[in-house]
Amino acid sequence: MTNLSRARLIAILVPNLLLWGAIGSQYIGHLVPCEMCMWQRWPHVAAIVLALIAIALRTQPSASRAFTLLAALAILVSGGIGVYHAGVEYHWWTGPERCTGSHFTSLADLMKAPVVMCDVPQWKLAGISLAGFNAIFSILGGLATLFYASRKGIR
Repeated sequence: MTNLSRARLIAILVPNLLLWGAIGSQYIGHLVPCEMCMWQRWPHVAAIVLALIAIALRTQPSASRAFTLLAALAILVSGGIGVYHAGVEYHWWTGPERCTGSHFTSLADLMKAPVVMCDVPQWKLAGISLAGFNAIFSILGGLATLFYASRKGIR
């Protein structure tokens, strides 16, 4: 398997696993996603589309590499949003006013707020929220894709 083939494989698997894991936690695990959770999904959708284009262009290595690198960047964007969201959940910094509980000045503001707040994780494992896991796996997957896509050579 070539380095570019490895990169394409990672670029299609990582966002699919993370996106379908999020959808599964929503529909099977009954966890309702907050607004920032949804933000993390869109770059994964973009990465999947870009990786599919890269796979379709596998007979044209330069074009395939370019789309694989774009997919890696999209995966990293989701990881960056995951870092931001996890930081909001751990109260390291404040999040958007419309989805955190710290900025309500009236009952009317509270009534307009979404049901699921962005600064309250619904699920954790070993102290890591779903946003934290998305950050970890997206960043590692994006970096691995960049590593293999940028390496020249057959093996």
